[in-house]
Amino acid sequence: MSASSKSSAAPAVQVDAVVVGAGIAGMYQLHRLRELGLKVQGVEAGSDVGGTWYWNRYPGARLDSQGEVYQYWFSEDLYKDWPVRERFSAQADVEAWLHYVADKLDLRPHFRFNTRVESARFDESTQRWKVTTDAGDEFDAQFLVTCAGMLSAPLADLFPGQKTFKGRVFHTARWPKEKIDFKGKRVGVVGIGATGIQVIQTLAPEVAHMKVFVRTPQYTIRMKNPSYSDADRAEFNRRFGEFKETVQDTFGGFHYNFDNGSWHDATPEQRQAVYERCWNEGSLRLWLAAYPEIFSEQAASDEISEFAREKLRAQLKHDPKLCDLLVPKDYGFGTHRVPLENGYLEAFLRPNVEAVDVKKNKIVEVVPEGVKLADGTVHEIDVLILATGFDAGTGALTRIDIQGRAGRKLADDWGRDIRTTMGLQVHGYPNLFTVGAPLAPAAALCNMTTCLQQQAGWIADAIGYVRAKGLKVMEPTAEKEAQWVQHHDDVANATLLTKTDSWYMGSNIPGKPRRLLSYAGGVNIYKQACEDVKSSGYAGFDLA
Repeated sequence: MSASSKSSAAPAVQVDAVVVGAGIAGMYQLHRLRELGLKVQGVEAGSDVGGTWYWNRYPGARLDSQGEVYQYWFSEDLYKDWPVRERFSAQADVEAWLHYVADKLDLRPHFRFNTRVESARFDESTQRWKVTTDAGDEFDAQFLVTCAGMLSAPLADLFPGQKTFKGRVFHTARWPKEKIDFKGKRVGVVGIGATGIQVIQTLAPEVAHMKVFVRTPQYTIRMKNPSYSDADRAEFNRRFGEFKETVQDTFGGFHYNFDNGSWHDATPEQRQAVYERCWNEGSLRLWLAAYPEIFSEQAASDEISEFAREKLRAQLKHDPKLCDLLVPKDYGFGTHRVPLENGYLEAFLRPNVEAVDVKKNKIVEVVPEGVKLADGTVHEIDVLILATGFDAGTGALTRIDIQGRAGRKLADDWGRDIRTTMGLQVHGYPNLFTVGAPLAPAAALCNMTTCLQQQAGWIADAIGYVRAKGLKVMEPTAEKEAQWVQHHDDVANATLLTKTDSWYMGSNIPGKPRRLLSYAGGVNIYKQACEDVKSSGYAGFDLA
């Protein structure tokens, strides 16, 4: 039977590890575990590798991490043999790169595609995981490693009546592979986060009319996206070793860091010059490499926020109505995700694009003709695009029936309080390892290839340690977990990130426990904490 086909019910297959997800993390995790000599079964809901870049193929999808550092670092040959074409690669190029990696490492035969994990239950009598899929597979594994993605549980069914709509509905994270023709169409877009911004700026010139339903405006940075030459690529190849080391020792996992000194030591004029230089860079430097104080001190936040607002007002030609709707006022720059854009705000100056304020006059339902607001207004459209985000951090795992010791359920535990040990394990769930999970650096504040490889590498080392010692299980103690949660919260509460509402805090999900989902101490600090645990022989973890 093909590894990518669904199977009929069969006896449990004995494996050493099950890896859930075939994105950047899952591919690397499976590779590392195979290098240890383990028998590994990967499971992937999509029809091929790619993860984020398989599912998110909406118009305009592209990186906001620079291509030369959005990379795997375990193989210099892999790095040098793939030509990065532009600074911020488009979705198709990133997906093609991951296909190239899968081919080079021969990963596909070890994944079961078109298959979702439905349940995973820890059997205390055998100290192993029983993993079942929607295809009827059952795997018996010593280790379960989830690489399902921090932003992979889409909020697709948000509004009553969606199924009554006469037109087509698309969620950006479940975009079809076939090209959609929007010419002559009236298109409605709900959501103006990073994804919605890319969709709007891309489709605005193509559609007959676009209505953008605006609730929370975003700070954005103008992207500069030059094509790379052979000389550029040769320089990147020369700097491979430098990049590999640098990205692990910076706050955001990029090849730049906060190197402008203290905000307090600079004059206002000097700080403005730093902001201007970072802005003109056309990358995320303004957010992640200007001054660290913008995350923790109100005066610094106010200053850089006003700098960014003025840039946005200028892009909107100081139109008072548009500035009121589309320039943030209620939160500081960098306390939400900061998207890169290339013509997003200018799209609203087009005669065929309309911004609809739904902050107070909320969307109440979708009707056959379009979108209905609280005051009874119906906005008639032909196509509805939902860029409505995700159940971030937790959703990918709570949608699986994961049961640990004594039948405790992860969905129930996290429904009360979102807790992990370094984002890598959860007390009560032995041999369950998680990549891109809450309380570790992740999509909110990190170049994802850096963070995911660091976490997957730590997990591979931990599993290797358990195997080498002839042990069966590894599990953090309740005390160790409490220590990490307290440290995480102390770091988070010292920032302004926790003072606002966003998916960073789980605020987009009614009833979700409020906690900063990503570790805010920096990639470099987190890496050292992980290394300290490893060098201590995994102190604070029960090994048996």
